[in-house]
Amino acid sequence: MSGTSGSVAAATPDDEYEILCDDVGSFLRRYSTEDGATVATDTGLDGKTAYTPAGTVGRCAEPPPTANPQIDSTIQRQTGAGNVTIAAGARSVTVNVYAGAPTVAIGGGTAVALPAGTSLTWAVDRGGDDGETLRGAFVFTGAAGHDFIVTSTREI
Repeated sequence: MSGTSGSVAAATPDDEYEILCDDVGSFLRRYSTEDGATVATDTGLDGKTAYTPAGTVGRCAEPPPTANPQIDSTIQRQTGAGNVTIAAGARSVTVNVYAGAPTVAIGGGTAVALPAGTSLTWAVDRGGDDGETLRGAFVFTGAAGHDFIVTSTREI
């Protein structure tokens, strides 16, 4: 059997996309290059609906960065019977269990035992203007023979 092999390439446009803003809002601009010519086509963000820019066109402004937040932290150790409560709104909560099996209940939910050797952290990325916080209160409960430490952070 004999023959030749090769490839067939069809000319296809090269498309690039950019989200831009004008005096009204944001829109999508597609740059297509075909046969050496570049054509810009503006559409709504859905990529289908035709769009006509109004006013000055440019890159969309980034929201200003938030100032460095001030963070308060607490460390509480519980040996034996007692509770450690972290109010709702913390950015992070960490527990390390050294002895026994204290429990944790979050947001008034069912208490769960944490055996010795457990280390858990609950956290959010950002607080402040973004509103990210741990929504429920954390209640850690120890009994005789239990030893654990709870650390937490929150924006102030």
